[in-house]
Amino acid sequence: MRSNTLFVLARILIASVFIGLGAERLLTASSLLGGHLSSNPMVWGFAIFEFAAGLAIAFGWQARWVGLLMAIFLAADAWLSHPFWLHSGPALHGQLLHFLKNVSAIGGLLMLAWAETLRRSGRR
Repeated sequence: MRSNTLFVLARILIASVFIGLGAERLLTASSLLGGHLSSNPMVWGFAIFEFAAGLAIAFGWQARWVGLLMAIFLAADAWLSHPFWLHSGPALHGQLLHFLKNVSAIGGLLMLAWAETLRRSGRR
């Protein structure tokens, strides 16, 4: 398999979480998935941002910058949404799992930004 094919596949896989969750949030906010139609612009804005960022990464549009932006976003999400240090028992495990998944995705996004930097500079 050519390295470019692997790179595109990796980019799509990294983006899949943002595309999938963004689409799910949009469908829920529009009440198509049994939710209530949301009039909160923050809900819509966040869902559109997440979905659009995923598409940008998947298609390679400004992937370096969008990857860095999403790495920052996931770092904030990990810290604010998954404070495993405040939990014990099964809740500790669940929060730690989600926190570490975010950290892992941050690694993938940073690697994407690095690879895009190398690719654009002509070094592979």
